[in-house]
Amino acid sequence: MSTRVDVTGEAAILLRRLTGTHGPVMFHQSGGCCDGSSPMCFLAGEFITSEADVHLGDLAIDGVEQPIPVWMSRAQFEYWKHTHLTIDVVKGRGAGFSLEAPEGVRFLIRSRLLTDTELRHFGLL
Repeated sequence: MSTRVDVTGEAAILLRRLTGTHGPVMFHQSGGCCDGSSPMCFLAGEFITSEADVHLGDLAIDGVEQPIPVWMSRAQFEYWKHTHLTIDVVKGRGAGFSLEAPEGVRFLIRSRLLTDTELRHFGLL
């Protein structure tokens, strides 16, 4: 089954720790500059989504009780709709509003173009 979003093993480890400490979380990817273009991790429901956002999918991570929803601003999605996104984590300080900021790491997006099979699955080919 094709998905639009996935998570690396390192990011999954951090998400297990964050959900163990804070409870259910969510991601939102906006189209802003600087840290605004990084995936932001919030407590579930802390960031209010609307018709201006697209639900990319949910991350199912072993050891995390609830799937983690991943959202993107609709305007940003128009640029990225032909890509598969993988949430990763690297050392360095990210945005102050994202839950991982105090950990000395930041989430980031790695992307690749969707395959022809994936493009057909999502109705883009």
